[in-house]
Amino acid sequence: MLSFTNLSLRAGTQLLFEEVSFTIYQTNKIGLVGANGSGKTSLFRAILGDLDSYDGYINYPNDLRVSNLAQEVPATEEIALDYVVSGDERLMRVNLSIEDAEQSGKTDLLGDLYAEYENLNGYTAKSRAEKLMIGLGFETKDFKKSVRDFSGGWRVRLNLAKTLMQPSDLVLLDEPTNHLDLDAIIWLAN
Repeated sequence: MLSFTNLSLRAGTQLLFEEVSFTIYQTNKIGLVGANGSGKTSLFRAILGDLDSYDGYINYPNDLRVSNLAQEVPATEEIALDYVVSGDERLMRVNLSIEDAEQSGKTDLLGDLYAEYENLNGYTAKSRAEKLMIGLGFETKDFKKSVRDFSGGWRVRLNLAKTLMQPSDLVLLDEPTNHLDLDAIIWLAN
């Protein structure tokens, strides 16, 4: 649950909204619609804790897992499929711990680490990432291309797949349909 109590938000001296109160429950799907500059992105930044210039209260459980679609995607040499899989940050940390334990000979830790890897569905991570990429219009030949090889619009799609890869209770998608064709928009809506 995410609740806002008497929330007022400003951009500089401009009041975006004032004393707004509402609650979003776990299964709700909410769309924020408004003109550019009306405060949609600022509200997301406040939820993420990246903006503290607001009045009122934003409350949610401490263990709320939040996934956020970043607007910029760096042109890296990372393989597209690996980039998407890396959205599951907890799985990536466990994977690094496994590598570290194997390299340093800490075999006593490996059983627990592999159990955690399995609990996080690590063995199906690549196939889940592939399904996300296919849904967003990628072809199987794109899985092994580097992120740098994609245009800006396709990098945004990669970022959307990465965001959806992260297990979360709250997904914040700021303008998620930019650069999507109709098939990908329908897939995303479903």
